[in-house]
Amino acid sequence: MDRSGRHLRLLTETIAAVNSTLDLDEVFELIARKVAEALETDACFVYLYDETADELVLRASFGTRVEDMTRVPKMRPGEGITGTAAVERAPVMIPRDAHLDPRFKRFPNLREEQYQSILAVPILAREQLEGALNVRTEAARDFSREEIDLLMAIAGQVAQAIENAKLYDHAQRRVAELEALAAISEAVSESLYLEESLEAIVKTTIATVNASGAALVLEDGTIAWPEGRPGAYAVRFPLRWKGRQVGELVCDRDRPFTDEERRLLASIARHAAVALEHGRAVLRGVLAQEIHHRVKNNLQTVASLLRLQATSAGDIDPRKALDDSVNRILAIAAVHEVLTERHDDDVDLGELVERLRAMLVQGLGRGKRVTSRLEPISLHGGRATALALVFSELLGNALEHGGDDVRVELARGNGRVLLTVADNGAWLDGTAEGTGLSIVRALVRDELKGELSLVSAGGGLRAEVAFPTP
Repeated sequence: MDRSGRHLRLLTETIAAVNSTLDLDEVFELIARKVAEALETDACFVYLYDETADELVLRASFGTRVEDMTRVPKMRPGEGITGTAAVERAPVMIPRDAHLDPRFKRFPNLREEQYQSILAVPILAREQLEGALNVRTEAARDFSREEIDLLMAIAGQVAQAIENAKLYDHAQRRVAELEALAAISEAVSESLYLEESLEAIVKTTIATVNASGAALVLEDGTIAWPEGRPGAYAVRFPLRWKGRQVGELVCDRDRPFTDEERRLLASIARHAAVALEHGRAVLRGVLAQEIHHRVKNNLQTVASLLRLQATSAGDIDPRKALDDSVNRILAIAAVHEVLTERHDDDVDLGELVERLRAMLVQGLGRGKRVTSRLEPISLHGGRATALALVFSELLGNALEHGGDDVRVELARGNGRVLLTVADNGAWLDGTAEGTGLSIVRALVRDELKGELSLVSAGGGLRAEVAFPTP
């Protein structure tokens, strides 16, 4: 095939390659080979311009290759013969001894000294630098005007391929960004739990910008959800809600963040602020509902105890009845206080019993010695209220009617909880079935699903409550 035919075929194949794929590496490799063959040169190099780093980076070569395990050749516009063509936006041709030209840039891993001639042209898209390419021959060669024009035409087609790939890459990034924001919005709107929303935001952030780590930091400095690891570069974006900052989104990566990625992270931070306040609002509503529920149950319990007190048979000392009712209400209040401090539905029975012991001893046990041995045992708030009332009745009874020494024990074994209140008193009338003991029996049987036993021991009385624990 004559030279004109080869050139026409090269141009046709270049256009076909540009339109057939969006994979730049595939296009560059094909063009490097086809250009070298059509122009009968010994080598061809294709460079892509990295605007962020302001560097021309070798992306494809034919006739030689970069030595393995070495760095990719790079040059700034203006460096080397190819860099000169790039910065001047015009072809540069040296017919012989190219390596002796003062503009020549040496790359130890490319072995370019074997080439005599070089023709370098810029790759331009609407006067915007996109890269550069060059061809080389081992023998001296003066490239014709026709060959220079052909290589410029090829460079124009390569510029089109680069633009298409950039547009496609930008569109793909936008799709990924929109999908990420949609996923975050879905997590915020669907989840009733703040932790789930924050986890989704952090994990989506890491996946979207290929971060090494991310976290949400609340306004009090608390790290709400850390994920991954620190990187060489970190960015922080405020979480703003109705004019005030409620936290920060922190993101780490091993390479710098682009302006587009920063804009995306700012959008994610806005979504995170909505999620944070949405979750807090839900949490406040749930807590308020739970508090109302507990208060209602506690008031119903108080009402039931007062009715039982009012319907008791026999003579009732009004002052004692009132004192007993006060102690029962304070026992319920102690459970509520422990629940509020722990921020969950379980109560440490050891802590609860100790609080009640201190309260009752201060009111009823002056001059008496009360010792306790308590194991930490967790119990749901509803059952803890029943146990608090039972313990208050038993300890109050012991302090009023028992001896000078009172012992309190709380232990667990064989799947059961054992509460013991024992004293060394005479107990002439303390074992009578009064209102307090009726309350204890009912609560142990109905609420705790356990058993109550009263045993005379050593001249005193030993009251034992045993009930199963989950």
